[in-house]
Amino acid sequence: MKKTVKILLSVLLLTTAVLLALNYRADIPIEKLKKKYTLPASKFMKLRGMNVHYAVEGRGFPLVLIHGTSSSLHTWNEWTDTLKKHYKIIRLDLPAYALTGPKKNHDYSEKWYDEFLSDFLTRLKITSCFMAGNSRGGAIAWYFALQHPNQVKGLILIDSAGYPYNLPRPLVFRIAVTPGLNSFFKNFTSRYLVEKSLMEVYGDDSKITPELIDRHYALTLREGNRDAFIARTVDQKPYSEKRISEIKCPTLIMWGGKDPWIAPEKAERFKKDIAGSKIIIYPGAGHVPMEELPEPTVRDALAFLKNLKH
Repeated sequence: MKKTVKILLSVLLLTTAVLLALNYRADIPIEKLKKKYTLPASKFMKLRGMNVHYAVEGRGFPLVLIHGTSSSLHTWNEWTDTLKKHYKIIRLDLPAYALTGPKKNHDYSEKWYDEFLSDFLTRLKITSCFMAGNSRGGAIAWYFALQHPNQVKGLILIDSAGYPYNLPRPLVFRIAVTPGLNSFFKNFTSRYLVEKSLMEVYGDDSKITPELIDRHYALTLREGNRDAFIARTVDQKPYSEKRISEIKCPTLIMWGGKDPWIAPEKAERFKKDIAGSKIIIYPGAGHVPMEELPEPTVRDALAFLKNLKH
């Protein structure tokens, strides 16, 4: 009997070791990712010790697009196709994500992102602009508008972070803040976990393509990005929500009615706190309506922007 138990334990350990080895996911070198995920308009800027991936397309008054957590400038692909006919579109991979990757000391506070974005736009000689942001990118956008009120002439917030969450944290964030599990995540990140996260943020799962999953998964595995995600999630500080009412520029609030990450009721709080703001809810969409419903959302964004003075 004891011998049988020992054999079974040995088989179990061996099986576990094999499964771990098969699921081990090493970092993907940046040069390999560049070959697949840069765009025809892609450029890289040496800034604050990083090589920042960005793209500038179109002509006219500048519009800066800022993606959310674990995303990339690709989230704006379809918006850019339309908006570049009317504006100079500037989008980038934020530090900690995608091809830009992490910074050395893992300081990803709203103050640091504000200073980084200011330096980035200064290098591009952008002294005045419109700005749109999704999720964490929305929080970066509205905080930048507060710090630079004369620079941001119009603001679009799409399922924006800013107020305390009142929903259960998504699985990937719970893993990131759990000792032991987060160490496991760094080495054994599964494609399934990435797919599950996308299924959470999309209202219509049928719009999640294998190519979309592959891109998110590959960019998650970019050298240093998993460490950066954990560090940023563990050290997440509250946003300066009490200052949201100080935003003075014209603001459009866009929200997915089925957003499971940031409840649509937060859209109403933004509207209440930002004087004169407008709100549009997209009933079938989740956390990234500009991806799920590109045509109606970009049409509404364009209508809003065309009425602004600059």
